[in-house]
Amino acid sequence: MDMTNHFFKLEFEVRDYECDMEGIVNNAVYMQYLEHARHTYLKHKGFDFAVLTKSGINLVVIRSEVDYLYPLRSGDNFFITASLERISKIRFGLVQDIFRLSDNKPILKAKIFGTSLNAEGQPKYFKELEGLFS
Repeated sequence: MDMTNHFFKLEFEVRDYECDMEGIVNNAVYMQYLEHARHTYLKHKGFDFAVLTKSGINLVVIRSEVDYLYPLRSGDNFFITASLERISKIRFGLVQDIFRLSDNKPILKAKIFGTSLNAEGQPKYFKELEGLFS
């Protein structure tokens, strides 16, 4: 996996309670990791979900593509990378990858598709979001 396309990186450690009976991270937990990394990435870019929502701008996930490549186990340290691409005026894609920290082993590949909605839940272009793509 080529990490040169990603400029955002966030580190985590697997906690015991995130693992299933097999001793590996439950697949639903990866979605929580990805969401936390997305929110942190957007804050890094100067956008806060709470502030956006109060101003009537809602960013929502409309589709997720996830490839589980290798399991993480309790105590594993890992990192998530993120990059953003514009798909259309109101749609965007977040490319997110998870790697085990000790050896950069690819764990998961994801592409999360999102859109912007107004306060009434209708898709809408917001000029205020242009900074996301610079």
